[in-house]
Amino acid sequence: MEPFFYLLTLAVMSGTPLLIFGMKYWSVAYQARAKASADDAYRDLAQKATAAQSETAASLASMKSELAAIGTRLSAVENILRAVE
Repeated sequence: MEPFFYLLTLAVMSGTPLLIFGMKYWSVAYQARAKASADDAYRDLAQKATAAQSETAASLASMKSELAAIGTRLSAVENILRAVE
């Protein structure tokens, strides 16, 4: 057997576990980056939902105050109509 083929065989045999380890390491690193990216996306979504919820609460409070004012004016109109009868 020639030394070149012998060394090539040894390199392939010892290189295969290193290649497998490298691919597993790359896979784990890629999954970690994807998870971090997904976590950031969920965090942004939660912040947007919180902002939308606070806007909705402010809008609802405004509508409640306007409805109360309309109710007050309606009762005043009813009182005027009762006084006219």
